[in-house]
Amino acid sequence: MKQEKLIESLLKLSGWLSLGITMSVLGVLIYQSTAFFSAVPLWEFLTGTSWIPFAEKKAYGIWPLLSGTLLTAGIALLVAMPLGILIAIYLSEYATNSWRRIARPALDLLAAIPTVVYGFLALVFLTPLLQWVFPGIEPYNALSPGLVMAFMILPIITSISEDAMRAVPKTDKEAALALGATRWQVVRKVVVPAAFNGITAAVILAFSRALGETMIVSIAAGQQAHFTFNPVVAIQTASSYIIQMSLGDVAQSSIEYSTIFAIGLSLFLLTYALNNLSFWFRNRYRKNTTLQAA
Repeated sequence: MKQEKLIESLLKLSGWLSLGITMSVLGVLIYQSTAFFSAVPLWEFLTGTSWIPFAEKKAYGIWPLLSGTLLTAGIALLVAMPLGILIAIYLSEYATNSWRRIARPALDLLAAIPTVVYGFLALVFLTPLLQWVFPGIEPYNALSPGLVMAFMILPIITSISEDAMRAVPKTDKEAALALGATRWQVVRKVVVPAAFNGITAAVILAFSRALGETMIVSIAAGQQAHFTFNPVVAIQTASSYIIQMSLGDVAQSSIEYSTIFAIGLSLFLLTYALNNLSFWFRNRYRKNTTLQAA
């Protein structure tokens, strides 16, 4: 009994510790952002379309950084989402057990590759290839890092989606087959709808991961904060701006330095909202699965 209580206390402490760390990070971001928002109106920050912190006439609208972040993450998701779901369908419904044991770890290895390697791959290989196919693409652009990020987030979509599909009761699949449905019809009309919430949670988590990516976009996307959704021009994301400002070239007491915390707070709140949305979808998926099993 004493050992069980000790284990229970340690687990509870771990949970509270993780919550405490998260709240501490949020508290630091809010506290450090007060200097910025005391000088820049919140409305200007949220609605402005120019980000010029070093010019004589300064502008602090977040949308140029936010558009670059959403653009690269959106490109990654547009490629990774259909590819990841199709791979998950194959692994859960068509692949043999022996092949699944080989393919699943191989896909997970994509998440283990350092992001700096992905960044240099985008810059020195993919960008020249895209320029050869489409000559109008700039040396730094949003398309190249977006495509590379797709393979970085692919294991997230594939793994979670496959788990959701394999959790669909076999009785539902067998009933559809008994009624004369083909294997693909079972996948399309039974498996995917039943696992929809789990697939949605996987997509949201992958998108959240892409939003916070730093090294790939810092190396291959450029450092020009343009309010644009054109994927062939140079852009700057929120995370790469934080890296640029953290190099020590700006005085820590300046308003320019405090922009780090304002941008960090915005990214924190955005990813927090997406993670909570994913958590809600996952709980809904589990609830539906429990009801189906009952």
